[in-house]
Amino acid sequence: MIALLQRVKQASVSVQSQKIASISHGILVFVGVEKEDDETKANRLAQRVAGYRIFEDREGKTNLSVKEVGGEVLVVSQFTLAADTKKGMRPSFSNAASPEIANQLYLHFAGEIEKHGISVQTGQFQADMEVALINDGPMTFQLKI
Repeated sequence: MIALLQRVKQASVSVQSQKIASISHGILVFVGVEKEDDETKANRLAQRVAGYRIFEDREGKTNLSVKEVGGEVLVVSQFTLAADTKKGMRPSFSNAASPEIANQLYLHFAGEIEKHGISVQTGQFQADMEVALINDGPMTFQLKI
């Protein structure tokens, strides 16, 4: 399971020009689910996202998690993170989980983050989404379980 984290000042998702989710200060998380992923991996990834220290403390060091700064999380499914780009000029998606499994783990992952006392919103699985964000830093990290 792959997560691309972006520390944001704000982020939102729209589907067919209708805003369906938005957060202020926090983390935008793009999630890719691969064939071998399961709830155990989703739980571990959610734990890492919830506790990942990418926000600055009073000394300006990245020592605080999204929960510690009172931030929010926006989770967006992005199967392209599971792409194999090692060769050729076109990505292969043979490593991506089936839509049924991916949707289940995507929602499970978001729910696990919420269990840490963090406000979570989600995009719409398999929709053509427009994601808007103001990256804070910019700070972007890839986590893989």
